[in-house]
Amino acid sequence: MIKVLFTSALLLFTLNARENPFFPSNGEKDILLTTNQDSSQTPLKRAAITLPTQARVLQKVTIEFKNLDGSVETKSIEVENSIDWHLPIFISQSYSETPNAIQMEASTAPIAKQKNAEPAPQKKNVSKETKYEDIASIPFLKLYASGKNLKLVTSDEMIRNFLIVDPHRIVIDFKKETDIKSYVNKIPNNIFKEVKIGNHDGYYRVVVELDGLYRYDFKKISEGYLVELK
Repeated sequence: MIKVLFTSALLLFTLNARENPFFPSNGEKDILLTTNQDSSQTPLKRAAITLPTQARVLQKVTIEFKNLDGSVETKSIEVENSIDWHLPIFISQSYSETPNAIQMEASTAPIAKQKNAEPAPQKKNVSKETKYEDIASIPFLKLYASGKNLKLVTSDEMIRNFLIVDPHRIVIDFKKETDIKSYVNKIPNNIFKEVKIGNHDGYYRVVVELDGLYRYDFKKISEGYLVELK
């Protein structure tokens, strides 16, 4: 009888019971705690972010996401690339396809050498001329636009130029005695939205409205003047 009691007591002391069966044991620490919160969401297809007009460089992209256990984290990637604020930034998930085997073979295949082959003539680098669109014209001044460049073709002397805001406009004054009537021309789908030309005492003023926030360089060229937006 004494042996039975002693054996039972020894077994009770050697048992390693968990204090709270609702929490994981020491060997289960690597198992994430989950939550009963409803995590069903619409799968990500495509999302877009529109940037303000003063944006010029995309420095970093930060994504905030929710984990399985309900905690929230963020992850960032450095970018440092110039951008065009007219275009949105897209976020999407997709699987890229592997390159076509035929294309890979074609790109890596050795080029056969031809005996006594004459060297191929070198192609001359032909610079493409920038195409300008005529956006405004009066007898002694013509304005041409190409992207962020504005060319003012005139023989008149520029007195001053400056920028005003709300909305953003470039103001250019030219020295000339003239009696021209007020001129207004709106340009749809263009960075240079509108051109206004008006007569003043001893000079005439050109006001060019922009579609957003810009800095600009003003240069003297052989044909007149050149405005380069930044």
